[in-house]
Amino acid sequence: ATIMLSTTTTTTTCARRTAPTMTTGARRATVTTPALRTIARHARAGVASVPSTSSASRAATTARAATTRAVQAAGATDARIPVTILTGFLGSGKTTLLNHVLRGDHGKRIVVIENEFGEVDIDGELVAFKESGEEDIMLLNNGCLCCTVRSDLVEMLSRLVREKKGSFDHILIETTGLANPAPIIQTFYLEPALLDSLRLDGVVTLVDAKHAELHLNEVKPAGVVNESLEQVAFADRIVLNKIDLVSDAEANALEYRLKTINDLARIRRASKANVDLDFVLGVGGFDLERVQDQVLPDEKKKAEDHAHSHDHGHSHADGQESCEKCDEHGHSHGDASAQGHSHEEHAHSHSHGDGEADCEVCGEHGHSHSHHVHDDAVGSVSLALDGDLDLDLVNDWLGLLLNDRWEDLYRMKGVLAIQGCDERYVFQGVHALFEGMPDRAWKADEKRSSKLVFIGKDLDRNELMRDFEACLSR
Repeated sequence: ATIMLSTTTTTTTCARRTAPTMTTGARRATVTTPALRTIARHARAGVASVPSTSSASRAATTARAATTRAVQAAGATDARIPVTILTGFLGSGKTTLLNHVLRGDHGKRIVVIENEFGEVDIDGELVAFKESGEEDIMLLNNGCLCCTVRSDLVEMLSRLVREKKGSFDHILIETTGLANPAPIIQTFYLEPALLDSLRLDGVVTLVDAKHAELHLNEVKPAGVVNESLEQVAFADRIVLNKIDLVSDAEANALEYRLKTINDLARIRRASKANVDLDFVLGVGGFDLERVQDQVLPDEKKKAEDHAHSHDHGHSHADGQESCEKCDEHGHSHGDASAQGHSHEEHAHSHSHGDGEADCEVCGEHGHSHSHHVHDDAVGSVSLALDGDLDLDLVNDWLGLLLNDRWEDLYRMKGVLAIQGCDERYVFQGVHALFEGMPDRAWKADEKRSSKLVFIGKDLDRNELMRDFEACLSR
């Protein structure tokens, strides 16, 4: 298995290069010349290596590459049906959100696939048609379908496409509260039966604002990652639910922590899981064409998210900003008893005079107060670098990184400036699954720079930055 960044397209000036050999797990895979040629074709189509070297995985990768290439060549909109994965810990509000979808008059034709432990209760008067069998399928009056999966998800999806094609426009898959979404994500990369008809749109994670800290702080056995941390880490959208049960300062502090875990996800606050469906559907979290919007969000998008997340009312005197860490007035808060994490407490006081700074964590003015900064095992690392990168060096680095740390790398996205290349290179990855392609041309007055975002376990920012800088063209 190998990885290759290929920037050769009909409009670029980059020379075609071959990829280095890299290891897979503890085993070093010797890549032959024919294999390199095959991988180069995948890379030019927008797909690189996968963790498995099985013939099924290689066939799936080839099929995905062919689909991507066909859509790009035709300049057409991707007609495959988008699929959203809905995850969140027990009690976070997934069932409530699903009920909004199934009962609402929203004009969308959505298939809701609930897990075998699903608790969605559909009133009989809402059901227009019910088909019972190994899997239950209900057609509702609002045009949505509700399905219960008790066996194989891939077979259920294949059956929907085969028997119900044309009757729905989006699929929403609910996971169990303890589920890690990674295996479902990988299904849409590796299953040949799904590649031509379905595409992964995004992962939406619901977070219970009242009890999230208990779940995030839960102690796990050595080597086991907290499931709630994983669910946040894989998310493209986070719905911070039950916001009415916590104070503004508590919500701000929790949102700060969620952003340290996953700096790519957009966060929207909600009560009773009441959130605009356009926030959770049509995300484009796995569209290469939208990587630049996620890695380099524009100021308008940042302002919109800030307005939604901080719609709370309290006034500040002229020149006052809140405490850099918490924004909370005049009292101590935080609990040092949480286990399984290291906590860094900071205490600071405010004079309420001119020039006072806003607290970065909770957003309110404070007298002396303290916060515990959670050193979660899972977190985000963002790296930015001006100048051009050497294609061979960055290819070597990313290949070895994916090879050695793929289990710890949950998600990654990047925009790269490659020496001698007229276009920006965009890529994304989930564990060892990796895909990338040339993006739009660099503008004449645009600074050539690169930005990477890694989300994963036990990431060392200094080490990653040092290796990233070593890829600069000399």
